[in-house]
Amino acid sequence: MAGYGSQHILGRVIVLILLIIVLAIGGLIWFDYLAIIDAKAMLSPLYSFLGLKPRTQQTLSDAQTLSIDAERLAVRLEELNLRSLELDKREAELQKKEAEIEQKAQELTERQKAQDEREKTFNLTVQQFENRRVNIEQNARYLVGMPPDKAVKILAAMDDQDIIDVFRMTEEIAQKEGKASLVAYWLSLLPPERSAELQRKMAGKPRTLN
Repeated sequence: MAGYGSQHILGRVIVLILLIIVLAIGGLIWFDYLAIIDAKAMLSPLYSFLGLKPRTQQTLSDAQTLSIDAERLAVRLEELNLRSLELDKREAELQKKEAEIEQKAQELTERQKAQDEREKTFNLTVQQFENRRVNIEQNARYLVGMPPDKAVKILAAMDDQDIIDVFRMTEEIAQKEGKASLVAYWLSLLPPERSAELQRKMAGKPRTLN
């Protein structure tokens, strides 16, 4: 009886040990499958005995590599997005500055055109004045060289302002050349009313040629 009891206890112990071993191996296989631990070296003979393909370190490395590459790609895409936003902002600023520069250039162009037009008008006015002065001087010298009665007939047919301009040019020429002016004599030969009107206008206007 004692021997039978010992054998029975020993059998139970062996069964428990085998059960623990099976559970341990099963846990290792499960944890290795979940990639919680790396037990491929220990389980490789068992996988070979059962005809299974063990999970390799290369598979794990590939998964990790893909994960790292994905993270790097995500970071790179975020950087590119931020860079794109920054470039868009700078482009908008450059377009704004370009528009301002174009507006200022247009304003300067318009100012330059206005200035050129004013200079053109001024030069034309000066040229017209100089041409008129030359013509008046030629007429005055021509009339001075004529007999007074013929000169007065020509003067009487002219407008009052033209007569006044000729008179003043005649006086200017006489003063420069140190000669007596014929203006007073011409006035005496003109009809009294016309002579008085011319003298009144000459006294009321500055001594300049219009």
